[in-house]
Order: sequence, then structure tokens, then C-alpha cells
Amino acid sequence: MSDFDASLQLDNQLCFKLYAASRTVIRGYKPMLEALGLTYPQYLVMLVLWEWQGSPPAQPTVKALGARLQLDSGTLTPLLKRLQQLGLLRRQRGAVDEREVHLYLSEAGQALQTRVAPLKHALLCQHGVDTQELDRLRLQLGELLDRLNPVNN
Repeated sequence: MSDFDASLQLDNQLCFKLYAASRTVIRGYKPMLEALGLTYPQYLVMLVLWEWQGSPPAQPTVKALGARLQLDSGTLTPLLKRLQQLGLLRRQRGAVDEREVHLYLSEAGQALQTRVAPLKHALLCQHGVDTQELDRLRLQLGELLDRLNPVNN
């Protein structure tokens, strides 16, 4: 008989299930986003910028975006440069503090929202996912993130 602890089996690891689920969902989005000229990280940036259209933070800056996405500026800067090259946003140095970089959607960036809106539904329908079940899972994961994220504690 083995002394192996069953709690160490890969399939018993929440971190593995989250990792595998994340990769699978991102892989599902990939062809749809490629058709729009976006990568998944660029898509996440655009989601926040669209969210800010309705309820902007006091300072719509790279720093605020990084906090919202839990990404550092070294990761965000190339994403933002590429989105600006694609004509989807513009970056502008702050008038009061030049270290701040403010973000604004362009008309093309705003218009892209209508093309992106059906993607989630298309992905879920394609795989017969129960949206209520998915909403419960999303809420549970949000609670888990709140507990585990040192910024929130």
C-alpha cells in the first residue's frame, strides 16, 4: 500500500482546476477574438475601458487599469501601445502629473463593443453551458479571490 496522500493528486487541486478551466475558456475565445484583431489580454483591457464609459474612476489611468486587472505596468504598457496602434484607444500624459498616463477609448474602440458583446453568449451556447450555474461559479470565485488577494485583506 502506498503512503501517497490523496489530497496531493492533481485532480484534487483547486489550483489545477482553475488553471485548466482558465486555459480552456481563453482557448475558446481565441478564434472569435482573432477575428476582431484582439488577443485575450487586450480583450480584458477593452472590457475595463468599456466599463469605465458608464462608471469611470476618478483617474482613468494606467495605474487604475493595472489595479482593476491585477497587472503591473510592465505587462500593460505593450498591450496599451498595441491597442493604440490599432486605433482603439489613446493615451495621454496627465496635465497636473506627467507621470500619470490617462486612457481614453477612440470612436473605433467604442464601436468595437457592439461586435464583442455576443462573444460570451456564443461561447457558452456552443458548449451548452448553463448560464445560471456559471453565474454562481463566478460569484464563488469572486469571493475566493477577495479572501486570497492580499490587496483586499
